[in-house]
Amino acid sequence: MERSEFSVLDLSQVSAFDCETDVIVCGFGGAGGSAALEAARAGASVILFERASGAGGSTGMSSCEMYLGGSGGTALQRTLGFEDSTENMINYLMKSCGERGDPEKIRLYAEGAAAHFEWVKSLGVPYKEAVMLDREVVPLTDESLLFTGNERTLEFMDAAKPVPRGHVPSHEGDFGGRIFIDALTQACVDAGVDVQYDSRVMHLVVDDGTVVGVAVKQDNQLKYIKARKGVVLTSGGFIMNDDMRKRYLPWNHKWATPYGNPFDMGDGIRLGQAAGGYTINMDEAFLSLPMYPPAKLTYGLLVNERGERFVNEDAYLARLAHFASVQPNQKLYLLLGADDFDHPMYIERLDVVATGDSIEELNAEAGIFPEGALAQTVAYFNEHARQGRDPKFRKAPEWIKPLEQGPFGLLDLSFDRQTAVIMPGTKGPLTFTLGGLDTLPTGEVKHWNGGVVKGLYAAGRVTAGLPRSSEGYASGMSVGDATFFGRLAGKQAASN
Repeated sequence: MERSEFSVLDLSQVSAFDCETDVIVCGFGGAGGSAALEAARAGASVILFERASGAGGSTGMSSCEMYLGGSGGTALQRTLGFEDSTENMINYLMKSCGERGDPEKIRLYAEGAAAHFEWVKSLGVPYKEAVMLDREVVPLTDESLLFTGNERTLEFMDAAKPVPRGHVPSHEGDFGGRIFIDALTQACVDAGVDVQYDSRVMHLVVDDGTVVGVAVKQDNQLKYIKARKGVVLTSGGFIMNDDMRKRYLPWNHKWATPYGNPFDMGDGIRLGQAAGGYTINMDEAFLSLPMYPPAKLTYGLLVNERGERFVNEDAYLARLAHFASVQPNQKLYLLLGADDFDHPMYIERLDVVATGDSIEELNAEAGIFPEGALAQTVAYFNEHARQGRDPKFRKAPEWIKPLEQGPFGLLDLSFDRQTAVIMPGTKGPLTFTLGGLDTLPTGEVKHWNGGVVKGLYAAGRVTAGLPRSSEGYASGMSVGDATFFGRLAGKQAASN
């Protein structure tokens, strides 16, 4: 936790405001649009500033999966035969977020997630009453419900009954974020939100510790806008700010590929710090493997450069990447048997480093592992796999079968290889930030000296939101968090 030297302007430094409004929202992604819409619907006049020339942010780049459930299940879950109690969802989220999770935010989110789905649908976002149960990051067909985390792994099943909670707009292809942002933009316009693009908020204006406005750069000129009720920061994370990334995430900035919109520069975080807010969880980031093993490849074994397994291979891609990131030199390899070595899209984009009719022959050709290490790993796994068990890492029985029949193949998934399947042409894992300003669930930015920064609110990746680690991350947590808590921040600001 720290204070920032990033400047604010005292009210005495502003000779006159160019205009005034009730609520100012800074950043038009999922969080900002949701905040602005709810503030306007609550009766406030709202100006929404966006640095880019159009709406979207990182939400617009995403598939727009939202991690939703609880209250017996969303309408989509119930229609498809899935029941999801609020406590079941809380148990899963608590397990996912770990010791850094915010229990108050988790409970509030789980209690309101089903109703939030109805809000999203009310914008005109389409959802198809169909579920996809395969291991995929995003359905490239038009199903709208899927598993997007570690729900079906044994460790997480110890905590909660597995239920699919990934809700994605119905479409063929991967552009759900655009569908949602277009609907949200229209809703904001219909509600009377004054949306101004090509506008970068440079300073907060403060009067005796209370945020009362902003200084925004438009056409290379600073304009001063008064906020009668509050300012909401929703300008994204800091993954595109190399200096901040080196400072807060030194463990990944050299080998992970930033994933976000070009303006994820940490502006809102630094503005919040300057006004007295503080940051938490800044050393945590989402990671993804260059590939998410589909069904057949899940039968394989992930090993490090010592030829040792380090994770249950049926975990979600973020959890796989978390454990891969702490292996020696971030080297990782996928060992496959002949029956499963047949997924053309993945094989074409990944490096096949060795093949062999036996593990010993493959090991000799690879020239990577210590002598005998890989054979020992496979022998131990096979001994228990014949009984459908994995005592060391608890892979679920449905993904367990002995690696006894050659030929065998070895794929290189190491972080330093140009092997990305999720985003072809990128190097290593994709990453975005999970830390930011500490806030109350209703969006008030907490003050470093206790209490809150009066007149200041934040949501989305400007904050340390719902997801707190890659180890337990489920896709949909970020967009779900940004839109849900963005709505709360907008309502709270309007009520001031």
